[in-house]
Amino acid sequence: MARICVLGGGLVGRFVACVLHDRKHTVRVIDSDPLSGMPTEIEVIQAYVELKSLLKMVDGFDVVVNCLPGRIGHTTRSTLLSIDGMSVADLAFTAEDPREYDELAKEHGSRLIYDVGIAPGLSNALLMDAQCRMGTLSSAKIWVGGNPQKPDEEWSYMAPFSPSDVIEEYTRPARIRRNGQNVTEAALSERHTVSVPGYGQMEAFLTDGVRSLLDTIDSEELLEYTVRWPGHIDRYLSGDDSEEELIEAWKFDSNRPEFTWLAIEVNDGDKMQRWNVLDEGLDGWSSMARTTGLVTAEVAEMLADGSISECGVMPPEWLGQEPELLQRLLGAMQREGVQIHSSSLE
Repeated sequence: MARICVLGGGLVGRFVACVLHDRKHTVRVIDSDPLSGMPTEIEVIQAYVELKSLLKMVDGFDVVVNCLPGRIGHTTRSTLLSIDGMSVADLAFTAEDPREYDELAKEHGSRLIYDVGIAPGLSNALLMDAQCRMGTLSSAKIWVGGNPQKPDEEWSYMAPFSPSDVIEEYTRPARIRRNGQNVTEAALSERHTVSVPGYGQMEAFLTDGVRSLLDTIDSEELLEYTVRWPGHIDRYLSGDDSEEELIEAWKFDSNRPEFTWLAIEVNDGDKMQRWNVLDEGLDGWSSMARTTGLVTAEVAEMLADGSISECGVMPPEWLGQEPELLQRLLGAMQREGVQIHSSSLE
């Protein structure tokens, strides 16, 4: 079994730590806030993750899982990859491209696979799998969202991960591809209604989720949409709330039923394939923690057991190039109760 250090003990970080502990790994979690309810065998350190102490924090560990908020998470990457032989499963959602450290990683025989969540993450791997089987695509679209099962009179939303990352998602320009050209459009644009199985009509809008797919997927069109209950984005666009007020209003309520839905649709001009991924939480864990964290934990184990041994910095599409790794990932999620369905149409 491996020694794995999880940086960040938020909803996803705690879930990842518990999954890895259940799989008999030695786990350390570091977070600036006190963490309660963790298995006693998990070593919990309450401390800020700072560069001056990072090397000491992860000394002796085989794998580091970066579950820090994006604004902090990027600062750790160069230090971690400077450790000879280090392996990093990176979930920090950042505007910066981690591939800038590819040469550094190769120099030190280290490796980092980033965006290891549901979307980006699982969505990237499935699109790469589709391209390997279908060739050049005419269209690739992604819809994803984690939301309460029932809307309310307020925001109809609670943030399953760092609210500051959600705000960045709403403000960062969306990098997409249209008609074979990579372009940038305003986040929250191209709003449209989408039918979510079991939940009815919701609203979708462009966000900056395509990311590395612009470099790896040969498709005339590449788009990702975030999904929310109607009215949520209208209220956000009113601009009446400060970032501090949004963070308070979007606090996660573990007692409120919620769900995560991912849909992917690809077309090669002759046939279409679609995936639907749905989870409604289980055993007290939120659906977003589960769907994101199961990908993260599985990638951490792949790094620990040598299934991912290539040195360098790799996007999650790398998993889609290896059918056995993709099937391992999908199987692990399905065994934990995540619903994953695929359909094709000629």
